[in-house]
Amino acid sequence: MNRIRRETRETRVEITFGPEADTHFATGDRFLDHMLGTLARFSGLALGIEAQGDLRHHLVEDVAITLGEAVARITSPACSRFGWALLPMDDALVAAALDLGGRPWYEGPLPSRLYDHFMRSFADHARATLHFRVLRGRDRHHIVEAAFKGLGLALRSALGEADDALSTKGSVRLDVEA
Repeated sequence: MNRIRRETRETRVEITFGPEADTHFATGDRFLDHMLGTLARFSGLALGIEAQGDLRHHLVEDVAITLGEAVARITSPACSRFGWALLPMDDALVAAALDLGGRPWYEGPLPSRLYDHFMRSFADHARATLHFRVLRGRDRHHIVEAAFKGLGLALRSALGEADDALSTKGSVRLDVEA
């Protein structure tokens, strides 16, 4: 089991991940816990996340940063690297595309500034290119949840093993310091 911690004057975040991790979410923010549970379920990742924060914005941002760093740690040179999903959820239809090739970039937006910022912080610290396109939807909850489900499915695919390095450079190697 792997563990990563982030502690500032504003927040404390601890994430356990890997096959032996106990999947649970305790951030004190029920919607964030719901989105993290959705992401874990759709990605197939065993994640335990405990966090506290002074403000909701700081909490959500620091969870995203720490989760991104966890994904960077488990990204292997042998992974498929790319993943994408088109996710319908009630009135929402969201496309998600992901590249774990080490070039951070985020394109949105999502209809929630807080969760748009979550995705940007996640992409930066996962060293990933992440794009969302909201094709339809009126309910912000449904759109954000569809984005988390789409990211989960894209992660499941991108973290899977590839037969060959998917790069014209021959291979992609990421070194992440602990």
